[in-house]
Amino acid sequence: MGKDAPGLSLGSNANEAGGRGRDFIRAMIEEDLALGRKKTVHTRFPPEPNGYLHLGHAKSICLNFGVAEEFGGLCNLRFDDTNPLKENQEYVDAIRKDVRWLGGDWGDREYYASDYFERLYEFAEELIRMGKAYVDSLSAEEIREYRGTLTEPGKNSPYRDRGVKENLDLFRRMRAGEFPDGAHVLRAKIDMASSNIVMRDPVLYRIRHAEHHRTGNKWHIYPLYDYTHCISDSLEGITYSLCTLEFVNNRELYDWVLDTLGIFRSEQTEFARLSVTRTVLSKRKLIQLVEEGHVLGWDDPRMPTLSGLRRRGVPAAALREFVSRIGLARADNVVDYSMLEFCIRECLNATAPRAMAVLNPLKVIIENYPEGRVEWLELPLNPERPEQGARRVPFSRELYIERDDFREDPPKKFFRLSPGSEVRLRFAYYVTCREVQKDAQGNVSALVCSYDPQSRGGGSADGRKVRGTLHWVAAPYAVEAEMRLYDHLFLKDDPSDVDPGKSFPDCINTDSLVLASGFIDPSLRDLKPGENIQFERLGYFCADSDSTPERPVFNRTVTLKDTWAKLEKRG
Repeated sequence: MGKDAPGLSLGSNANEAGGRGRDFIRAMIEEDLALGRKKTVHTRFPPEPNGYLHLGHAKSICLNFGVAEEFGGLCNLRFDDTNPLKENQEYVDAIRKDVRWLGGDWGDREYYASDYFERLYEFAEELIRMGKAYVDSLSAEEIREYRGTLTEPGKNSPYRDRGVKENLDLFRRMRAGEFPDGAHVLRAKIDMASSNIVMRDPVLYRIRHAEHHRTGNKWHIYPLYDYTHCISDSLEGITYSLCTLEFVNNRELYDWVLDTLGIFRSEQTEFARLSVTRTVLSKRKLIQLVEEGHVLGWDDPRMPTLSGLRRRGVPAAALREFVSRIGLARADNVVDYSMLEFCIRECLNATAPRAMAVLNPLKVIIENYPEGRVEWLELPLNPERPEQGARRVPFSRELYIERDDFREDPPKKFFRLSPGSEVRLRFAYYVTCREVQKDAQGNVSALVCSYDPQSRGGGSADGRKVRGTLHWVAAPYAVEAEMRLYDHLFLKDDPSDVDPGKSFPDCINTDSLVLASGFIDPSLRDLKPGENIQFERLGYFCADSDSTPERPVFNRTVTLKDTWAKLEKRG
């Protein structure tokens, strides 16, 4: 399970309208169990190992593992590895890691479609002997031409009436590797006039001379997904095959294969896939982003992959809450990315310790503070949760503040530092700006301030109040750190909505990653990769996998601005 939660149970998660209530899948399972239509709940999460998992998969993981846990059932992890040209062990390892991180526990039930290659082949021969499958020698282009359209029926292949003996002979020779890729396929014999194009003699097997990541060069033919998936579900005793809406037309074929073979009938139920603004969740497009160098790999923190979100510092618990809030629907909808940000902030606000860092430093010299003196202040890790303890932070004569916290000619209602103004240094003293120092180019290089020794802790002896509070870092102890400031990868809510002649990479946000060199206090240099921190007034960050004590690197997970709460109120 994920280390920050006992499991994936989402309880009474959101209904179709987005409110709290029982969703239609859980209601269906409850009814099936109550009426005795099902005795157990057994689900599966069946990713293809041809890429890394993304936000859409998080919804499926939470659903499949979640309902199994809630109803005392089981959930398998099964890799749909039927296309050796696109699959490899790297993806298998990444998928395992992502599912475990999100909270999925499949015990000893890790399966592969390739585990069933021999059984799948035997079932295919059985379909041939039943007269329900045949070897077709049309080219892929010809098969598409013969299939017809949504308004016109297809027509039979000239090879559709081959006899059982000839079909078995050809199919066995296909397996033996006698023919080149594309020479033949095995097709189901159903109905070329069916109103459902999926049922117009779908392809079950293709020739593919390629090395498989598990079976090597043993096989020269590979089964297609629609044939493999339903039989895999049946062999594993899956009672609920939960999948996204794009498979709704395939359900008829799913049932046909199982009913024709007379084997255990799993039940397919569809739900709406996840779509989120400012992202792409097409694996093909994600691969394009990686291969064309638009991002720095699958775990780039700008990617909607689970590995990218994890590296960015998004807690698994926040993703589970996000999935719970959006709920399950029977119709596709688009979720605003700000809802995910809200869930991340809500989670990190409760768990992330606080600290101070400066991203764009401006030096402050406190002229009446003793030279060489240092005070070690006890700063709470989380002011809202004192039980989390405190951190010792040095305070000295020279400090760094944010450059944006000073204006030489301030506008109205500017409550930060300006010539002659007084502000509070967080957890420390009141300071007043006395002098502005500039370099040869006229740029502000340092501020000379005075402090009130009686104001330690943020209050004055005479009871006067100040409007501004600034964060800071003690200059002599400051550790330089690389700050990676991430924003949306795309400029448009719908990245596919581009002008004619352009494609989705054309709306990539060139400012989606901004590098800054900032300062942190020394207690933060040993944060382990993935550990979260809230830099006060700056946002939530985490230590990156590139981070070392000698060169700390922090990723901004999310800003402090809570836009989703405002949207909720308006809604």
